[in-house]
Amino acid sequence: MNQKKVRKDSPKAVAGVGVWIISLLVCGIGLGQNPPADLVKRVAERETQTELARASYTYRQAVELAEWDARGTRGGLHTETREILFSPAGERRESFHQQPHDTLRFLKLTPEDFADLREVQPALITQERLPFYRARVKGAETVDGVECFVIALEPRQILDGQRFFEGLIWVAQSDFSIVRTEGKAVPALVRRKNGHREENLFPRFTTVRQRMPDGFWLPGLTLADDDLPFQHGVVRMRLKVEYKQYRRFAAESSIQFEPPK
Repeated sequence: MNQKKVRKDSPKAVAGVGVWIISLLVCGIGLGQNPPADLVKRVAERETQTELARASYTYRQAVELAEWDARGTRGGLHTETREILFSPAGERRESFHQQPHDTLRFLKLTPEDFADLREVQPALITQERLPFYRARVKGAETVDGVECFVIALEPRQILDGQRFFEGLIWVAQSDFSIVRTEGKAVPALVRRKNGHREENLFPRFTTVRQRMPDGFWLPGLTLADDDLPFQHGVVRMRLKVEYKQYRRFAAESSIQFEPPK
């Protein structure tokens, strides 16, 4: 998010989409079952299959973002709902089911925020993306009854214009599907524009996936709750993204979008 012009007595801020950490039934990290030597490779293979499976679904992505200034004063709200569809070639297509409604006072959504909604927060670590990451197995945990391996990911290198995930992923021991992610989009962007400092900050988020009837785990909910430490004052923001109404379709099917509200 980029900075909005505000009164001199109000904090100025530029923010990336924030995170409200989900409360889950999670045991402490332990050794548990020994992970296979090629665990990360198997995860990437499963994620590649998951990405292909996701391309056979249409779903709705509902976004709600709220903000508070450093004094705890409630600002505005951003809401929108999009219909997501993938073409037979795997290209993502979007249309509005509910048009954006924006009353934000301190924050302004940027192209990086929307890119993160599409690519970082769902965190599909496929075979194509894996070489960009450094991975380290941290142990094992049980998440909502699912036995998981825990893997830490960080980008090997970040070039100008690139966006990556940095954090932890929880992988089902049964089939190496990612069932939960917790981390942030990187890098934060601080630059000078027209002689002014411009900050674009991206806090931590948690995404929980839901198991589809075909056995693949697709994003179900992203939550965020974080304080963003801008130069001119902290901005608190909360984010909720729901991925819902998954519907499977065949390549020859015709999907009719409802008119936006």
